[in-house]
Amino acid sequence: MANKQIDILLNRGVAMPHPESVFVGEEVNPARISGRGVVIHPGCRITGASTCILDGAVLGEETPATVQDCQIGPRVKLKGGFFQGAVFLDEASMGSCAHVRPGTILEEQASGAHSVGLKQTILFPFVTLGSLINFCDCLMAGGTERKNHSEVGSSFIHFNYTPQQDKATASMIGDVARGVMLNQPPIFLGGQGGLVGPCRIEYGNTTAAGTVWRKDVSKPGNLLMERAAPKASMPFTPGVYRAVKRIAANNLAYTADLLALRLWYVHIRSCFYRTDLEKALFEGLLKACDKALDERVKRFNAFCGKLEKSNEILRKAGQGSDALFAQKTELAEKADKVSACLEKWKSAAQNPNGGESFIALAQTGQGAYLDFIKSLSPEQAAQGTAWLNGFIEKILEESLAIIPSCR
Repeated sequence: MANKQIDILLNRGVAMPHPESVFVGEEVNPARISGRGVVIHPGCRITGASTCILDGAVLGEETPATVQDCQIGPRVKLKGGFFQGAVFLDEASMGSCAHVRPGTILEEQASGAHSVGLKQTILFPFVTLGSLINFCDCLMAGGTERKNHSEVGSSFIHFNYTPQQDKATASMIGDVARGVMLNQPPIFLGGQGGLVGPCRIEYGNTTAAGTVWRKDVSKPGNLLMERAAPKASMPFTPGVYRAVKRIAANNLAYTADLLALRLWYVHIRSCFYRTDLEKALFEGLLKACDKALDERVKRFNAFCGKLEKSNEILRKAGQGSDALFAQKTELAEKADKVSACLEKWKSAAQNPNGGESFIALAQTGQGAYLDFIKSLSPEQAAQGTAWLNGFIEKILEESLAIIPSCR
């Protein structure tokens, strides 16, 4: 069956220098793989019924690539590694030794060099990652073009797992409402450094090389440096949360932005996917966004589920304040209501929610998506951003009304 699949792809025009070394699973639909300019190098493995590969994509140029249930756009280059449940839009690329897992989206011309690990990661157009990077549970935007882009320096880590064993740690570097307009200053995260999630970093900021940054930054134009912590030894009790308001607020903000991104995908990006293969790519894009949303709700609930135990530990130790106890109890008791609220807004993203005039503008676009974005006047871009921000504000207003102590 695998040989039959190979023969079908070769007859469609897919280039394979050594087809005998390539494996294509019997569940793969050859009609979802373009025969125009696609190159599959020796040693590659392609599996998954939802896999699709568009014109000019190149797999395994440097080392063999394993592709499982990925949607790969035009002229994408996956040079080697493992790719599962991810979406790569026009001209995105990853170097060899990549390890890319579900919930990951690389938009147009976003890229990573060699040995990059991603999961539940969304990179907006042009965002560039260096080498030897672990950058899971992040959304990063910023920059205006290939020569003016947000970047993460080599040997950078996003710390997304806590001693309390939770992952309510997703970080937003930039945002959705302004980031989609491709008109914001880039963000630079210096190499040999890290970011401790959940963090929010405003456009136009730079972290110095070697810095591990732990705080939100709401003002642009700063060089962020943090000295190494002095040597110290102090008591530490696993399972204790001594502050939860910021964690909860940042998680809700991240989820609200993902919901706005889904709104954008449904009503704006959808206008630029016309052929059957392009529609298959868009379907994968929307599913990846949904996976990212599901992951954030799941992690928020898991975090809230640990808070009553944290209160017990602190009370036994004679520590903590009444305000902190009440805050954590509120989160623990109302997490399900918050989750239901967020799910409701996921469905609401199917409706324009006040963006009718901007959507009409996108529906007149004839070229590629990036061409449309670049053609927007400052006034039109501001109109689109206001539409998305209004959607985000409604989500946050309603969800925070359920847990008023986290306002």
